[in-house]
Parts: sequence; C-alpha cells; structure tokens
Amino acid sequence: MEANNSGCCIRPWHGIRQMRTPWADGPEYVTQCPIKPGATYTYRFTIENQEGTLWWHAHSRWLRATVYGALIIFPKSGSSYPFPKPNVEVPVILGEWWDRNIIDVMRQALFTGAAPNISDAYTINGQPGDLYRCSRKGTKKISVKSGDRVLLRVINAALNQQLFFSVANHKLTVVEADAAYLKPFTSRVIMVGPGQTTNVLLTADQPPARYYMAASAYATAQNAPFDNTTTTAILEYQNSRSGSSSSPVLPQLPAFNDTATVTAFTSQMRSIPSNAKVPTKIDENLFFTVGLGFVNCAPGPRCQGPNNTRFAASMNNVSFVLPRRTSLLQAAYQNIPGVFTTDFPPVPPVKFDYTGNVSRALWQPRFGTKLYKLKFDSNVQIVLQDTAIFSTEDHPIHLHGYHFFVVGQGFGNFNPQTDTSKFNLVDPPVRNTIDVPVGGWAVIRFVADNPGVWLFHCHIDSHLTWGLAMSFLVENGKGKLQSIEPPPADLPTC
Repeated sequence: MEANNSGCCIRPWHGIRQMRTPWADGPEYVTQCPIKPGATYTYRFTIENQEGTLWWHAHSRWLRATVYGALIIFPKSGSSYPFPKPNVEVPVILGEWWDRNIIDVMRQALFTGAAPNISDAYTINGQPGDLYRCSRKGTKKISVKSGDRVLLRVINAALNQQLFFSVANHKLTVVEADAAYLKPFTSRVIMVGPGQTTNVLLTADQPPARYYMAASAYATAQNAPFDNTTTTAILEYQNSRSGSSSSPVLPQLPAFNDTATVTAFTSQMRSIPSNAKVPTKIDENLFFTVGLGFVNCAPGPRCQGPNNTRFAASMNNVSFVLPRRTSLLQAAYQNIPGVFTTDFPPVPPVKFDYTGNVSRALWQPRFGTKLYKLKFDSNVQIVLQDTAIFSTEDHPIHLHGYHFFVVGQGFGNFNPQTDTSKFNLVDPPVRNTIDVPVGGWAVIRFVADNPGVWLFHCHIDSHLTWGLAMSFLVENGKGKLQSIEPPPADLPTC
C-alpha cells in the first residue's frame, strides 16, 4: 500500500496488528518520519488472524479530519460470519467537518493554548445531511428492500468527538466491535468513540418509507463547548409508497451527556468463544492516570486557556513529546542515544483523589519522551484512571499494534480490593480502543507478543497534541518469528 502526498500525510492502518512489521504502523515520529512532499512510501504488511471492520487515517498533525477510509477484512474463502449473512453491507463513516483549513484550526489552538474551535458539522460518508444549511442535495442514501438484512459497519472517524448513532424505528443488533465478534445483543442506539468501529445488523422490517440514520455528540467534559448538531443519512425502502418527497422519520437520540445510556450499551458487550485466552498471571501490573492539565504562563495572546493557563494533557503526569530528528522506532532499532528514555512511570508519581477535587500543585504535568519497556510475551494489565484536573471526561484510548481484553470498567477511583473481584475473565470484549468512562476507570489485559514501539494514546486529536500519550517498547523474543523485521529500503528519513 503506497502513500504519496504533498505534505506529510502518514496513513496508519488502525487496528491492524502489524505483527513484526511496526515500520508499516504509520504514526509520525513514532514508527517513521513523515513522508516528504512528492515522495512515496510503500506500506508492506501481512494481515494475520483478523477479520472485520477497521479503518485507515492520516496520523500527521490533524490531517485525519478529512483523510480516512474504511478497511474491511472479509472472512476467508469458505468461512462465514458468526451471525446470519446480510443481504446488504454498507460502511457508515462518521466524520467531523470544519469550514476552515483544519491545520489553521490546529495552529490557532497551539498558539493560544486554548481549546480548538469546535467543528461546524458532523458527516456520514462525507455528507452532513438534511439538517444543515445547503447540504440536503448530497445526503447519503442507502436503498433497501423490505425483508433485507443490512450490515452497517459504523466507524467513528471524527477528530475530537464521541458520537451516538441510531436508525429511526429500527432495532440494531450489535455483532462486532473493533474487528472482534461479539455475542449479539440489540439496542436502539450505539455510542462509538473516535477510533472505534461497531458492526450492527438491521432488518428492513418497517413499513416501506424513508428513515433517518443519525449521529450526534456524546460530550462529557463539564462546561466545555462542543458541536451540538446532528448529521443524517437516509435508509430508503425501494418499495416506499410515499416516494422521495416524504420527510424521513428522525430517531430520538440521547441527550449529549447521557452516560447512563452509554454504560447500558457497553456493559452488554461480551466476546464470542475463541482461541485467545484472557491472561490471568500478570507480569506487568500498570496504573495510568489519563486526563487534561494546565501549564502556567504569563497572561497574553499565548495564554488563553482557563485562568490564564495553557492546556496540556498527560498519562501519569507525563505529557508526551514526540522527537523530531528521527522516529522512536528507528532510534530503538539503531540504538540512537538521546531520543527517548525508558523511565515512564508504571504508576502515578503521586497518589491523589483522582476524580475528586485535585490540588493545584498537581495540575501541571512534566514533559518528556518517556517509553515503558515490556519483555516479549509478558502478560500486561493496565488500569486506566480518568482524572478531574480540568474536568472528568470520557477518553477513547487506543493501543497500536495490539488488541486487548477489557476485563472491567467502573466509576470513581479504581479500588483493587473491591473492583478486581468483579473482572470478567470469561468473555470480556476484545478491542483496540477503549472509552475510559467519564469520572471512572477501565482495565485492559494483553500479551506483549508483538515487538516494536507502539503508541498508546487518546484518540481525541486535540488531547493527543497536548500530550495524552505514551509509547511501549516491546523487546524482541527468540528467533526470527519473534523479532522485528528489518526496516524497508524506502523508509522515510527526517
């Protein structure tokens, strides 16, 4: 797969495990340097033991606002879905659109230290839909016949926003999330965080007519502005008597802060039986706080965050800084000194009431390029704990190069004495991006069986830019099949 651009647009293949080929993973300055204007780089990788809905997107600055697409892995020849075969399959890509150059939006936020301007619209397959001014003509339409079984492959490609999604008068049967099959369950509405995918089956069993499918914001940060608009597409029955002139039925979407609906939805997710077993003997027991913070600064044009500060973000009070002279993977592979350190803290440097009133002394993070080293094949558990320094908030945390078991989620501060006993070690969902609940925690487990440098970050791009990230350095195992392949000859240079 080849990329050719006029800027420095890198294309990560979101959710692809990239076994032993981290050079093809894509995030700038992590696994490669940006592709230079007019240059090309061919991504070479093998998809192993994966099927389902994933996606690809730019991973350079905020270019993924418009540079993205679906990446669908169908079952092998002779295999089938673990659910009734659909008659119709449609990718439904939820996006976010600004009526400005997105790089200008990013630069303004970085200059002022304040939150970025909110988007002007959400989109479904690139179109805002009927509820926005002057956009009705391009509204996406999906044509179905009565009785059709429709598979909607829903992808949240929005830059900075979790989204609710629903189809008027139709039940959705959830069968897959992040390219991992689930025990089917029905829901009127789903919530998809940035970076996540969710496959749902829909039966065209309603009176022939036109029905809106719609998406709107799930926004959890207190007093933070957000785009409170609704994007629509149309599910259109071919034998509709009312014809194209009738006004479609609009679904009732939850309120923007309806965390109860989100919790009811996510708590139903259970994986179907597979060969993958949940790790029970833990070698690396990690605890990461995730959230926003502030940097003190002198009042002025570059200090327009809350109370004369600049926004920052961190994991375990370390705000991640990308290198510029080479990528982290190249530095690790070639033993280049001075690019990163391997002293990322396994637990918060200071324990505090994470979701309560946080002392101002803990508001400002440290900045650094700190990695955490994992031995090959080690069993890893990570507690991801939301914090309330700016506001508690739902954070979609994505791990490159891996998928993981979500063994537990809850609200408040994680308590190992009482919460561990509630873990689901039998059939937890498998994901590559987990929404850490607002004012709560999530616990994930995985086996470190893929050597390389792997970014672990919030998939809200403004938060990533502010430093809500870290990277794992997974060591090689024994032999060729447990080691990183050599870098390709056309790997971009910085």
